[in-house]
Amino acid sequence: MLKIYQAVIFDWDGTLIDSQAQIIASMQAAFRHNDLQPPAAPAIRHIIGLSLDKAISILAPELDYDRIDSLIDAYRSKALSASSHTNELFEGVQSCLAFLHQQDLHLAVATGKGRKGLDLALASSGLLDYVTMSRCADETRSKPHPQMLDEILTDLNLQPSQAIMVGDTTYDIDMANNIGMDSVAVTYGMHDETVLRKSNPTHLINDITQLKSLIVK
Repeated sequence: MLKIYQAVIFDWDGTLIDSQAQIIASMQAAFRHNDLQPPAAPAIRHIIGLSLDKAISILAPELDYDRIDSLIDAYRSKALSASSHTNELFEGVQSCLAFLHQQDLHLAVATGKGRKGLDLALASSGLLDYVTMSRCADETRSKPHPQMLDEILTDLNLQPSQAIMVGDTTYDIDMANNIGMDSVAVTYGMHDETVLRKSNPTHLINDITQLKSLIVK
């Protein structure tokens, strides 16, 4: 088999993990905890993938830094609670990553989650053995800035042309475009196909297992 890329970099929420309901519930609970009107689900769905400070600034642009910090703390408390870690892998994710891992590809995660949240989610997902490295929004700049991709590529000693980004939001695709990396948009996550096409992904798929033929020939 011929590998087209040396590394595959995945978004987490909405791409590998079906966490939409949990994220929306945690964000709405955080707003209620701070005596604020919770945003509607579609508004929250739109900002999933961004760093928390950037996401909350979009949801509630009138808030000052102290209120935003309070919302971040409340969200993290809700999202990291024991009941939050019931998210399931999307169908086909386990077999797809196992296949790519068997081809000696580097598998990485670039996510809007914080480090603590990703580590907990990875440990409970069954994917920990496949993912060799990751970057989180609290360690670097938020999507769509390409810094987290640049850091992953530097660690792997690869060029953008040797890797591909897989995500479910325009933030993922725009991040890849901003560094000159190929991208795959999945249509089953947070942003629908019409929205995703506006960012001009290299590929667009409806099922994660379709990724195999894009990576290996």
